[in-house]
Amino acid sequence: KPCAWEAAGVTKCNPNAPQLSVRALALQQGKRVFMAVPRLRDERCFLELDPRRLAGRERAAASIRGAGKLGKPTLPKDMPKIELIVAGSVAVRRDGARLGKGGGFSDLELALLTELGRVGRWTTVATTVHPLQIVSETIQMLPHDIPLDLIVTPDETIRCPRRHRRPRGILWSALTDEKIAEVPLLARLARERRRDR
Repeated sequence: KPCAWEAAGVTKCNPNAPQLSVRALALQQGKRVFMAVPRLRDERCFLELDPRRLAGRERAAASIRGAGKLGKPTLPKDMPKIELIVAGSVAVRRDGARLGKGGGFSDLELALLTELGRVGRWTTVATTVHPLQIVSETIQMLPHDIPLDLIVTPDETIRCPRRHRRPRGILWSALTDEKIAEVPLLARLARERRRDR
């Protein structure tokens, strides 16, 4: 059975600097990469990086600035199914618990894509960290937090048991009116939801 990385033709990777080499490698290996627009501030809130259109510019396209220039702005509903997500992490536990930067955007991206059927049980969620970021202390996992399937360090790949439940979509009760208003796509989905009630 191929590993999750080898098997994935379509990935979503966070736009942070620590994962720059992951994005570049994915493109160099012919994988389509989707990166979120910072703070999901546009309705076309993902940038598609298609290696077939990049021809030698993979490393440049993998940077935040390069993705902004070379990526194709895409609506989540127009994205293919995502096979692998690479999330950024501040700290992780071997049981799959993850602490992000605190803005909640990685969790929100996964929730949006799950809601729209682009992420599901077939999607592997991984992170790359330094070994010092693996902690033994409890990391409190809230219902909207993304648990990990894989933790990759320079020394090892850790398979996490699925002890923490993944969000099944957008948890509207966990979102403030301000957060909904800040993200255009969320605001539109919230209006549609109110209209359909």
